[in-house]
Amino acid sequence: MNPLVYIASPLSGDVEQNLDFARQACRYAISQGVTPFAPHLLYPQMLDDNDPAERQLGIDMGNQMLELCQELWLCGDRVSPGMEGERKTAEGLGISVRQISTQDVLSVEYSPTDGMGMEMR
Repeated sequence: MNPLVYIASPLSGDVEQNLDFARQACRYAISQGVTPFAPHLLYPQMLDDNDPAERQLGIDMGNQMLELCQELWLCGDRVSPGMEGERKTAEGLGISVRQISTQDVLSVEYSPTDGMGMEMR
């Protein structure tokens, strides 16, 4: 079974571009033979990141999933405050942390698709 890796990358700012980068980071992780989990690709689909209570709920659920992962990968050349929190949580849990450069993430061929015809909103 492939190691489970928690993928962290920036979300706020240019959200659409950052979501594309997170998907690319997951594709990179798959190419490295691991199973990626990126909570910021999942929870914002059902929780309002602009609502502090819902944002915290998403962070808490992500941290619960982080406990199951073998590694945390900080993807990109900028570590956001949210990513820094994930790093501190991982270190507190004794989970190894790797920095993955933007260049490495973008080195893997990636063609965004509509998946199974479902549209993200």
